[in-house]
Amino acid sequence: MAQWERLRQLDSLHQQQLDELYRRDELPMDVRYYLASWIESQDWSRATQDHSAASILFQALLENLDNQHSRFVQEADFLMQSKIRRFKQNFQVYQEQPWILANIIQWFLNKEREILQSAQLAEQVQMLQVQPSPVETDSHRNTERKMADLRKQVQVMEHSVRSLEEQQDEFDFKYKTQSMEGNITEAEKSEQMKILQYLLNRLDASRKALLSGMSVLLDAADELFALLGEELTEWQRRQQTSCIGAPVETCLNQLEIWFTAVADCLFQLRKFLRKVDELLGKVTYERDPFKTQKPDLEKRAELLLTALLRSAFVVENQPSMPQGKGPLVLRTNVQFSVRSRLLVKVPELNHAMKVTVSIDRDAVQVKGYRRFNVLGNSCKALNMAESTSGGMVADFRHLTLREQKSGGGKGVNDLSLSVTEELHVIHFETVFELHGLSVALEASSLPVVIISNSSQQQTAWASVLWFNMLCSDPKNVKFFASSPAASWPQLAEVLSWQFLSSTQRGLDDSQLHMIAQKLFGKKQSYCNCKMPWGRFSKEMLPGVNFTFWTWFDGILVMVKSYLENLWRDGCIMGFVSKSREKILLTKKQNGTFLLRFSESIKDGGITFSWVEYFIDGTPNVRSVQPFTKVDLAQIPFSEIIRNFQILEAENVPENPLKFLYPNTPKDEAFGKYYSEKSGADSPYIKYIKTKLVFISKENTLEAKSPMNPLADPEAAVPMNGLCAPHDEEAAASEDLLRSSESMMSELEDLSPNISLQDFLFNDPMMISGDFPPSDELDSASASIAALPDLAELSCYALPCSPY
Repeated sequence: MAQWERLRQLDSLHQQQLDELYRRDELPMDVRYYLASWIESQDWSRATQDHSAASILFQALLENLDNQHSRFVQEADFLMQSKIRRFKQNFQVYQEQPWILANIIQWFLNKEREILQSAQLAEQVQMLQVQPSPVETDSHRNTERKMADLRKQVQVMEHSVRSLEEQQDEFDFKYKTQSMEGNITEAEKSEQMKILQYLLNRLDASRKALLSGMSVLLDAADELFALLGEELTEWQRRQQTSCIGAPVETCLNQLEIWFTAVADCLFQLRKFLRKVDELLGKVTYERDPFKTQKPDLEKRAELLLTALLRSAFVVENQPSMPQGKGPLVLRTNVQFSVRSRLLVKVPELNHAMKVTVSIDRDAVQVKGYRRFNVLGNSCKALNMAESTSGGMVADFRHLTLREQKSGGGKGVNDLSLSVTEELHVIHFETVFELHGLSVALEASSLPVVIISNSSQQQTAWASVLWFNMLCSDPKNVKFFASSPAASWPQLAEVLSWQFLSSTQRGLDDSQLHMIAQKLFGKKQSYCNCKMPWGRFSKEMLPGVNFTFWTWFDGILVMVKSYLENLWRDGCIMGFVSKSREKILLTKKQNGTFLLRFSESIKDGGITFSWVEYFIDGTPNVRSVQPFTKVDLAQIPFSEIIRNFQILEAENVPENPLKFLYPNTPKDEAFGKYYSEKSGADSPYIKYIKTKLVFISKENTLEAKSPMNPLADPEAAVPMNGLCAPHDEEAAASEDLLRSSESMMSELEDLSPNISLQDFLFNDPMMISGDFPPSDELDSASASIAALPDLAELSCYALPCSPY
């Protein structure tokens, strides 16, 4: 394929490079176009060195121009005739030094090859890039195709405007020349009038064609703006869900490219319309289309450009505190940040557009609705320095909110809304001024919840989740006055996002099924189940004194703070009911255990259960008291699992945890989290100066008393410490305490939250059941007293638990 033909098939970006190349006067694009085949077949490189060869090519070039002129004479194309004559005249300056012209043409051909190579490289790079999803690809390809068509229309129009100007100059010249001629015959005058009428008809047709092209260009821009509006709406919804944990892309760079391209085309159109004004001022006539159609085109262009600019001003980063639970929860007198962005990138306006921030500009007029002032630097200029992508942003990093003093009725709201149900909106305003166009721009944040105490963060985040899950209208600040219920599929997705965004592992179907069963009871399907707002965050769960959200969020905080690695690796099953746990474990080999979250601890608890078998093969599932954040803050859960033991017959400790469900050896699952040191060298000895061994005395586990945990699993009461005797054995207990008094001085440097006496007797939850006789207790007392080092004492007992 000829070089020129390949250049004409390039994308819009490289076509623009070609246009810029031929804006130079040395070699007009029309000459390159009409003589393309001849120019590419000549040896211009030799002509730059051989003067005689250059002279031959120079004469051949002039002959080819004469041939083209003759063709245009036959076609009665006065415009191209004029151009060819002018080109030939310009080339005459190289008559004495034709090798200079040869060098110029060779330079242009080399530049063309560079453009082709650049386009080929860009195409190869694009092929190596990771392809986006099919839906995204189709949508983006459609937008890119329409964008390329719009750019081509602008280029064609630019050429049409230049051609029209030349036609008008030709008509104007001939008209003035004819009027100045004196002695001419009627026949000559009639012939001149025919020519002038022909030129005027052609000028009129060209004007109509130009205006029609402008109308078509506006239609294309309008259609493209509609597509960009859809893309922007989808981005806004993605941003809204990303604020509550959704794993979605919220980058604005592609939208900025599209918005800027459409705005550039519309500014070019306004430039063409100003040129039309100029041409109209020079030549006009009866029924001139410029007079009748131009005003409507100007109005359409201005309205479309104004709408585009107003849509392009957005909040890129929603308000958030550095140490907050998530975005959109702000606290009075605590700094927060927020960023606005203009998607139409105009380098001329860098640092020129001032953005001001305010809050609740259109606040609801309701008694008790709090009002706030924005403090800090609330006015900044849009600039390209604060954005890594070079976008025009105003980044507010040190804003604070202060509540206005109210005369009365504070806290009493006609809408019966709590503080964490009040929604407030932050507003941004600026003015776009360029090329005679002035447009006021506004943008608003998603609704924020404003608290005054950190204890309100949990319920505030619940409000943020609920609003952004169910409401797509960011101005609906009365949302919680009549909040709709959420369907279970909606709620399940958002709950999974909370774990996914915090720990990089969401909730699977079985875990979500357990939560659904907890909320709605056993059902064949939960797709049609609805969760009201009050039941989500206000009403207490059956049998406990906390809400569902308090329980769920407590678990999430515990996992994020102390169990993230284990959760991310899949070691924690987590959300599994006790009945389901029993079904799973009773089918597995002895010593198989799983980790699940407690359903009865408000701020999050985790326990483990394992299966063992009686002599007759009957499975027996056991559990331990759940560990809370207080426990996990002192000792990693992996160390607890590693060192947990039961005192079997003859006080030989044994760890019953052998295989993590379904069949992974314990050390294989948790080994990489073990401390390198153990026993007295353990880094956790500063908390408990004992071996990190967690034991349950066999006789306590096997006691037949009705109060015994195994006899009645639902009545099991766990405790931390050695198993203490019942009241009937009080005397033996006192003996054991006396035998330990000699060691109390060594305990004074223990953690202030732990003491030997606490471990032995002061736990408020004691286990009742059968205990060993006093002589065995005396023996235990003697063995404790005989220990040479307190670090050899195993004193963290964890019997079975129903939690």
